[in-house]
Amino acid sequence: MHQHDDPVRRHWTRTAEGTAGPWEALTAEPAGVTHREVDAGGAPALWVEPAAAGGGPLMCYIHGGGFVSGSVWTHRKLVGHLATAIGARALLVSYPYAPGQVHPAQLDRVTRAYTWLIGEGADPGRLVLAGDSCGAWLALSLAVRARDRGLPLPAAMLLISPWVDLTQRGASYRTNAATDPFFHKETVDALAANFLGPAGADDPAVDLLQADLTGLPPMLIQVGGDEGLLDDGRALHAMAGAGAHLEVYPGQLHTFQMAAGTTDAADRAVGDFAGWLRTHATVSMS
Repeated sequence: MHQHDDPVRRHWTRTAEGTAGPWEALTAEPAGVTHREVDAGGAPALWVEPAAAGGGPLMCYIHGGGFVSGSVWTHRKLVGHLATAIGARALLVSYPYAPGQVHPAQLDRVTRAYTWLIGEGADPGRLVLAGDSCGAWLALSLAVRARDRGLPLPAAMLLISPWVDLTQRGASYRTNAATDPFFHKETVDALAANFLGPAGADDPAVDLLQADLTGLPPMLIQVGGDEGLLDDGRALHAMAGAGAHLEVYPGQLHTFQMAAGTTDAADRAVGDFAGWLRTHATVSMS
């Protein structure tokens, strides 16, 4: 039996100490998955294609990294596990880092990729929009923008450790300060300021806890019980209403799913995603 979160906890502890190795080392290589780079309407992206993927769902995934790190390569293995679990092809999308480019450059980039995907014939009824951490902010912001612009909406969403409150109001920054080695309020405040530039964090276009989420697709929210951003997931769940399902994994840290294929907790979360998609969403699985 694996230790439930040791690799993830070691990673975030080393990140806090400035000695972390690459994220992708946390994730086991999924079997039978190939990768293909593509220009998705001006957005560099990576097709992640399990051998077993057929005519089932299609996933559009936006990676996390605080808007300052992460890439299609750090997340390709995680996305491979998620795509394999649901029998999907996945388009893993990248965007520019802050502070070289600030909001809304990142949202504009992923919007181009999403529009390109729809233009290439992707069936919105089979489409799952997903992301982790700041990638979840981008995914949710993209869904709101798509609704407001009359673009087809995805059939379902997966939000992993979503960072949706860029003002860091959640009490879990305080209550989980002893268990989360990296995501302290001061750290996340700095990441938010770096990303926002002159924009205000309390602008409703930025603060998703003030946004109108009416009409968005069903969403699965997965959070670690020990992470500082726990209350982001709870608050989003409360706002999103009946269409949202929240899963809190006790003892787990931010984006613990990155240890897919290595820890039981990460593998369980991947399996829970597939189960939720079969039973609570309208996405065709075949």
